[in-house]
Amino acid sequence: MTEPMIAPAAQAEWQQKPRSSGWPTLAATPLSQAMSLPWGRAALMIAVLLYLGAALIGPLLALGAELVALGLPTVVRALSRPEALAALRMTLVLTVIAVAVNAVVGTLGAIALTRHRFLGRSVLNALADLPLAISPVMIGLAFVLLLGRGGWLAPLLESLNVKTLFAFPGLVIATLFVTLPFTLREVAYVLEEIGTSEEEAAATLGASPWQTFWRVTLPNIRLGLSYGLLMTVARSLGEFGAVLVLGGSISQHTQTATTYIYDAVEERELAGAYGMALVLGICSVALWITLEWTKNRRKRAE
Repeated sequence: MTEPMIAPAAQAEWQQKPRSSGWPTLAATPLSQAMSLPWGRAALMIAVLLYLGAALIGPLLALGAELVALGLPTVVRALSRPEALAALRMTLVLTVIAVAVNAVVGTLGAIALTRHRFLGRSVLNALADLPLAISPVMIGLAFVLLLGRGGWLAPLLESLNVKTLFAFPGLVIATLFVTLPFTLREVAYVLEEIGTSEEEAAATLGASPWQTFWRVTLPNIRLGLSYGLLMTVARSLGEFGAVLVLGGSISQHTQTATTYIYDAVEERELAGAYGMALVLGICSVALWITLEWTKNRRKRAE
């Protein structure tokens, strides 16, 4: 089949026309044109720094100024009281439990969602993000209706002589629920990125599922697992609403560091409130630095 002949004039005109790539061309907006100028970039940086200063640095400076005004000895004495130490110890215990449980449940849940297909998988995948969409106070109220007096599970708990509301088990339930998605989602993201080729190769070479997990899967997900657990720690340290509703903030019994701050402010014990806030702030900064370091390691690994 011969190619159609094109007139020389039409062929020259066709060659001079710009060829379209097939993608729509976005017209430059006035904002993008302004941002390309030196003064535009400077204005953008100033606006971002002012916002960060007002939202982040300003409150920290105000807290530091109040602590200086109160005096370090006063703050130390307030934090040395039995109720403050008990609240901080309760938060640390809940954080350790959340990390231990999420390390196992988050990893197994991520493997189940990414490596297996089963009935109800999409529903389970959606439910894993439920704690991120619901207010912690609503979570606490929901568990009160489920576990409290007259709740659906109240007869079973009474027969087992298990008390959950305004007790330590209620705090554990609240903390585990609000921290559920972080480790699971981070590990699932890594598993989807690395694929199944290495695991299939190990199985082909005769490795058992347990050997494949320890020698192939776990080394590949260690950075994602570390990142998810650090986020779990941060969420556990800062949880307030759910533990307040389920625990009741009973001093030296169900009071956590965050509910201690709330009660101390209500009782005008400002030294204890600001001091505990400083302790949690230091922990948050340390976690932030660790998260950034872990994030950079994951980028280099990818």
